[in-house]
Amino acid sequence: MQIVLKNGDKLELAAGATAMSAAQTVSEGLARAAVAAKINGELCDLSRPLKEGDALEIVTMKDPEGLHVYRHTCAHVLAQALKTIYPTCKLAIGPVIDNGYYYDVDFKTPITMEDFAKVEAEMKKIIKSNLPIERFTLPREEAIALMSKFHENYKVELIRDLPEGEEISFYKQGAFTDLCRGPHLPSTGKIKAFKLVSIAGAYWRGDEKKKMLTRIYGTAFAKKEEMDEYFEMLEEAKKRDHIKLGREMKLFALLGEGKGFPFFLPNGMILKNTLIDYWRQIHKREGYVEVQTPIILTRSLWEHSGHWDHYKENMYTTKIDGEDCAVKPMNCPGGMLVYKLFPHSYKDLPIRMGELGLVHRHEKSGQLHGLMRVRCFTQDDAHIFMTPDQITTEIKGVV
Repeated sequence: MQIVLKNGDKLELAAGATAMSAAQTVSEGLARAAVAAKINGELCDLSRPLKEGDALEIVTMKDPEGLHVYRHTCAHVLAQALKTIYPTCKLAIGPVIDNGYYYDVDFKTPITMEDFAKVEAEMKKIIKSNLPIERFTLPREEAIALMSKFHENYKVELIRDLPEGEEISFYKQGAFTDLCRGPHLPSTGKIKAFKLVSIAGAYWRGDEKKKMLTRIYGTAFAKKEEMDEYFEMLEEAKKRDHIKLGREMKLFALLGEGKGFPFFLPNGMILKNTLIDYWRQIHKREGYVEVQTPIILTRSLWEHSGHWDHYKENMYTTKIDGEDCAVKPMNCPGGMLVYKLFPHSYKDLPIRMGELGLVHRHEKSGQLHGLMRVRCFTQDDAHIFMTPDQITTEIKGVV
């Protein structure tokens, strides 16, 4: 059969050849560097069989997708190590995130960062064993039976929630099997540098009404030197952390009495007001008018805007004179009401309406972080009302 490579070259292969055998045909060097493949644009394992006319791209660690696959496999190595050391623990999910991965686990006996050394030692054993990683699929009921046999109730729940007809795939490495969409490295021995970095609590499926699980964060790199550089960068970043600087410079405070609601101190208000003065200066220069809309508005408005149906769980609600109301999470509906107060001629347009809008959003406690993720903040917002032929000019003006 014939397949097409990324550069457009055609490659002759035997029927049933895999992406890995295609890489080996191109060169042994490419085969050694390969971590996954893209077949007709779909990221998949190197063991995936090819068909006549397939477009093939071999993915290496130089590609962003390569590092994603690498770290995803490391998350599975972490899970296998945890099941070896703590056989009664139950696995939830283990996705890749920026700069690493995590795995949510339900432990009978809580673990701490002091336990990381023995977990990492077990991970190193698994990597040294160079276990082949094999993908297989099962029908829904057989998949549920397999995870039930392993007492993995979180996996059973995930399988039950999959749409009818969805392919249910698993990955096996040694005696360990995990529910996963993949793709993964061909074997555990491909992992060269990894480290467990922190531990946190996380509600199952992000629902505060469900069980709190233990989230273990880790990272992995193609080379130890790259990992060392990353941790050096983190140490430098800690010295410049805005929470640390905010406390030292007496700019703001984060208190238990108002989680997610920052307190601005005198020094912080000097800085904030200086920024607001600058904001007003440039908005006046660019022809904006300033408005201020109420913090609390009626349910009927939020239903009309769609927020009540699609964003209510992130809104703070109350009753006023027996009527449902909500604290605004966004300024747009209020801005629209201001515009609608009076009739406007096309000669009035564009109307550039700026607002320093105080908004409140119910962020989950585990997502709060300094001033970066809060429950209350002032949004530099604006609404520009214009004719279609003014759109290009107005976008340029904003930029």
